[in-house]
Amino acid sequence: MLTLNFTPFPIIETDNLTLRQIKEEDIDALFEIRSSPIAMKYLDRPMAITKDDAITLYNTMQENLEKNLCINWVIQYKNSPEMLGYIGFYRIDMLNYRGEIGYTLHPQHFKKGIMSEAIKAVITHGFTAIHFHSIIADINPLNEASKNIVEKHGFIQEAYFRENYFFDGKFLDSAIYGLLKSEWGK
Repeated sequence: MLTLNFTPFPIIETDNLTLRQIKEEDIDALFEIRSSPIAMKYLDRPMAITKDDAITLYNTMQENLEKNLCINWVIQYKNSPEMLGYIGFYRIDMLNYRGEIGYTLHPQHFKKGIMSEAIKAVITHGFTAIHFHSIIADINPLNEASKNIVEKHGFIQEAYFRENYFFDGKFLDSAIYGLLKSEWGK
C-alpha cells in the first residue's frame, strides 16, 4: 500500500513557476478565485460567497495535508508571490496507488500556458515522488479546456458516467480521464 508523508512540504520549481504550500496570506486570492463565476463554471463545487467560505476551504486543505490525505500547491510565478491558482491531488487511493488531479486558475491567467506547466510538474511529482501507478482527472464534459489540457499531457478518456454527480439541484455527467505511469511521457 502507498504511504504518504507531505512533511516537509514538497516545493516544485519549473522554468517559470513555483508550486508551494498555501498560506494564510493566500486566503484573499483563494476567495477571489472561488467566488469567480468564470473560474467556478465547471468546478461543480459551491462558489465562495463570503471570505469565511475561503477560510473554511483553506482550513480543510491544511487539515487534509496534515493527515496526508491530499496535497495542494499554490501556483505562482517565480518572481511574484501572487497566487495564480492551485493544483493538487484531491483524492488519493493509497491501496491502488492512484491520485486524482484537480486544478483551478484565476480567469485573468487563462490561456497563458500556466496550467499546462503546472500540470506537467505535478504529474512528474505524482509518478516520481509519490509513486502513483495512475493519475485520474474527473472532468465536467462541458469543460473543453480541461479535457484538452489533460489530453495534451497524455491522459485518455477511460469512462463517461451519465448523471452520476448531483450538484446544484441537478444530475451532471462526468468524464474520467486516466494516465498510467507506464504511458507517462510517451
